[in-house]
Amino acid sequence: MFWWPPVANTHPTEGPGDIETLAQGGRTNFFGFLLRLAARLPFLFIAGRWYGADALGRFAYATIIVEFAGQLATMGLKRGLAQQLATTHRPHVHVVWDALLVSFIASLVAAGALIAVPEIMFPNSEINGSDRLLALTIFGWAASDIALAALAYRGDIAATVKARSLIEPWTISIAAFGFAFYSTRDGLIMAYALSAIAAFVASLWPLYRNYGRPNKWRPEPLRLQKIAVKNLPLAGADAIEWGSRRLDIAMLGLFFSPAIVGIYYVAQQVASLPQKLKTSFDPILGPVITQNLAEDNLKAVARQVRQVGFWIIAAQLGIALALSIPGKAVMGLVGPGFVGGTGALAVLLAAEAIAATAVVSEAALIYVAAKRNFLISLVMIVSQAILSVLLVWLLRAALPHVAAWGWIKPRPDFRDDVIAAAGPAIALMLALGAASVAKALLLRRILGAKVSGWRWSLVFAAIVAAVVGWAVTRLPHSLEWVELAIGVPVILGVYGAIVWRFGFTSDDRALFRKSQPAAAGNRS
Repeated sequence: MFWWPPVANTHPTEGPGDIETLAQGGRTNFFGFLLRLAARLPFLFIAGRWYGADALGRFAYATIIVEFAGQLATMGLKRGLAQQLATTHRPHVHVVWDALLVSFIASLVAAGALIAVPEIMFPNSEINGSDRLLALTIFGWAASDIALAALAYRGDIAATVKARSLIEPWTISIAAFGFAFYSTRDGLIMAYALSAIAAFVASLWPLYRNYGRPNKWRPEPLRLQKIAVKNLPLAGADAIEWGSRRLDIAMLGLFFSPAIVGIYYVAQQVASLPQKLKTSFDPILGPVITQNLAEDNLKAVARQVRQVGFWIIAAQLGIALALSIPGKAVMGLVGPGFVGGTGALAVLLAAEAIAATAVVSEAALIYVAAKRNFLISLVMIVSQAILSVLLVWLLRAALPHVAAWGWIKPRPDFRDDVIAAAGPAIALMLALGAASVAKALLLRRILGAKVSGWRWSLVFAAIVAAVVGWAVTRLPHSLEWVELAIGVPVILGVYGAIVWRFGFTSDDRALFRKSQPAAAGNRS
């Protein structure tokens, strides 16, 4: 019988509805994660088997540029809208339409720039006449983000799950399959554009049903300018946080062939699935934090950050173990040529688990220390870029010597070796780790209470689950389907059972309890 010290369960002064609200959002978002996982894997399988690494690499580089522009076009309102709605006396529908208009103007500028200079999206390949129209998807992504943020403020997390975890990923998977018979060069990009349109429609329709028509609303240039200027630090932090997850692809596009970019992209897409667990908490965590800040209840904010942080760290650590231990089988599912990205997959999954504390801390910092949070994020992404270049150079220089020692098989051209391509992933992990520590310490000093959700019971659970997972991969005649069908559930089951027994408090178990009618709604 294992013994583990009991976990303290203190209850600061906020009402029980806060934790229940976060738990309700967490349950919905976890269901959304499963839906996205079920849809994203078929897309990667289709892209890897039908289109190949070259086409996938071209697609990956173009879409990260478009999505980065779409992130900028939200002008920080993806998370800042909750504060706007919590502190205004104007009709909420007018505030939402102000935000949509601001994002439309920003999208117009961003799309115009990319259409005029499409080489930004396609630096290493020939540009067809329709390629430049990919930039028009910026309007859909920006408007969809703001609409879903407005719905989340009123507790409608199901709209985000439906639009981003069901409609968008299944649209791109089905469309990629269909367009493969039309063009294996442009099919992925066409499918991406169709998914952007589908997500846009799926976001605006529930917005209309929830908020209604903007009667008597008129655009006010001075008010719009004030919104844009006020949200610049938040927009910068959002862009940097998002860009830190795409900088590695951008760096690879500069140093490696499209095929290597395609292999790495698959690893990144698999690793980004657990990332959705923490980013999807932003819409529900933002309103709860802003309401407690308005009441000057800093202890409650610290407790909410700590609670959500533990949920996310616990979930991401378990998913990282389940996907990285049988990593060769996971990558091999996309295609035999993608197995070389297994090392990058393991590093990226570790990076996402490490980043959980930073992202949850940032959910509060954007309201209490926006400029300092932005500076930390800026230092992080600059450090990541420098480290990426240094690590690629070091790995390339070291590979011939390592091959001579017999540790790896020699290759004729080390410039395109997938081992060197892991350099940006390592840089991301190091940069995110430093940012997590810095942001957690800053928020702890401001709130005057602990904000980290880390608990040592997670280490105990991870060690046992890792040993069990390793044993599954060492079974005689182990096949990919065995590792995936048996190894993944066994790793998650062992890990989850230990965390439930030794790490969870009554508040943690609220994540798995059915909502009580009295606490089901958001405080307002």
